[in-house]
Amino acid sequence: MTEMVVLVDKNDKKIGLMEKMEAHKKCLKHRAISVLVFNKNGELLLQQRADCKYHCPGKWANTCCTHPRDGENILAAGKRRLNEEMGFSTSLKESMSFNYKVKLDHGLWENEFDHVLEGKYDGEIRPNPEEVKNYKWVNLEDLKMDIAENPDIYAFWFKEIMKKWKKEEVK
Repeated sequence: MTEMVVLVDKNDKKIGLMEKMEAHKKCLKHRAISVLVFNKNGELLLQQRADCKYHCPGKWANTCCTHPRDGENILAAGKRRLNEEMGFSTSLKESMSFNYKVKLDHGLWENEFDHVLEGKYDGEIRPNPEEVKNYKWVNLEDLKMDIAENPDIYAFWFKEIMKKWKKEEVK
């Protein structure tokens, strides 16, 4: 099945649909979701992207990411992908959104209107090995220091989220 992304303007208004890889090659802005899941200790669940991912393989990133399908609610899309990648479900809420654009390897671009969702979870994690190489819970202060010391091991959008996101927003 061909995966389509929702093309949007800078205000997240839908302007069309396009096959995912074509949108990444043409650098067209599309809707995306980044999920942050915290445990009862306030630690953030990170995933290390599988080595077979088409971009940013092996990099550490937020709990999971996705592109919502046409007509799919962003919270439903986040829950769907959280289950597909990390093997669990939890309630999510939107905490912020932002635009970003970055050139990737292999002639690809990320040009996204990213909705950042957050949730809480303390149960079992069953990552999909086709999506996730590894995972870990991290203290936010330690994470910020590690991003500053080792920026190349983290996905670009995740570093952008961590610059913009405020710790107080965890409820």
